[in-house]
Amino acid sequence: MVGFRGLTAVAALIAGILTNCSASAADRLTVRLDWTPWGSQAPFHLAAQKGLFAKHDLDVVLDDGNGSVATVQIVGNGEYDVGHASLAPMVIARSKGLPVKAIAGFIKQNDIGLLVPKDSGIASPADLKGKKIAFTAGSLEAPFIDGFLAAGKLTRNDVDLVSVDAAGKAGLYMAGRSDAAFSSGPFFLAVVASQRPSNAIRFADQGLEFPSFGLFATEKSIASKREALKRFASVVAGCWAYIFAGNQDEAVKAIIAARPQAKLNPAVLRQQIDTLKDYAYTDATRNLLFGTMAAADWKRAVAVLADGGLIEKGLDADAVYTNELIDERIVADVASGKN
Repeated sequence: MVGFRGLTAVAALIAGILTNCSASAADRLTVRLDWTPWGSQAPFHLAAQKGLFAKHDLDVVLDDGNGSVATVQIVGNGEYDVGHASLAPMVIARSKGLPVKAIAGFIKQNDIGLLVPKDSGIASPADLKGKKIAFTAGSLEAPFIDGFLAAGKLTRNDVDLVSVDAAGKAGLYMAGRSDAAFSSGPFFLAVVASQRPSNAIRFADQGLEFPSFGLFATEKSIASKREALKRFASVVAGCWAYIFAGNQDEAVKAIIAARPQAKLNPAVLRQQIDTLKDYAYTDATRNLLFGTMAAADWKRAVAVLADGGLIEKGLDADAVYTNELIDERIVADVASGKN
């Protein structure tokens, strides 16, 4: 007969086995981010720090990226389960046969624009004649430069376009070696603010409207890891809602803690997050659950991309995204901060 101590030992052994089984049951997701650490990555690092991924049975690996276009290609090739990037290049890649689809939208307005010094007198594309403008070939802004200039009745022949590496663009601009620079407004404005205070002339204000940062995955990943992706997308969406509700500084600390070797400036990160909030909603999404995308926005985006010759006309806007991987209960729970 097994004594009391023996039963206790057996119970402890069973509990340990169950604990190990539970730990091993977490769904592993590999995530490719858009860039090196900056404000747009706040919800990922905050969720990891607060244990929210683990709470929802997720084992999440976050890897930094080197641009949205590269992230789309790498995730589309199956090297990661899910990617975080600007969603316009995802649509372009899908139109060319890469089986990717948006599963959550966070920054709903196009974040790309032309950055100009506040004292430059440049207020629209029409003011750029003869100006030296820095851009990065192969980056998100490159395909839209012609359309942007056309809004001011200009062509590339009317300006001096200088192609520079993305990592060196801010330094060149701050040194005054270009009159303006194409880049992400929320990212760039905060980086250059201390040396060359600037404004952004938004692409969206020139008719180039399409969603910006969000999550996407391949059709294969969506089918095989659907429930894990749903929990992941919902946690991140809820974290954004929580951050934008006045918890920006907590998010800044989480980014810095996650990437201590990057020697990040908390003031820059805070400004990036604050600016991203200005881009987070469209009229069609303002009253929707955070992370949810609007059919009207995607219809407009597909039309803009087709008019620009970046995708073939006739692409079904409803096929490039899904809202089925946003769980209202998880988003609300995380957004409330009661976890």
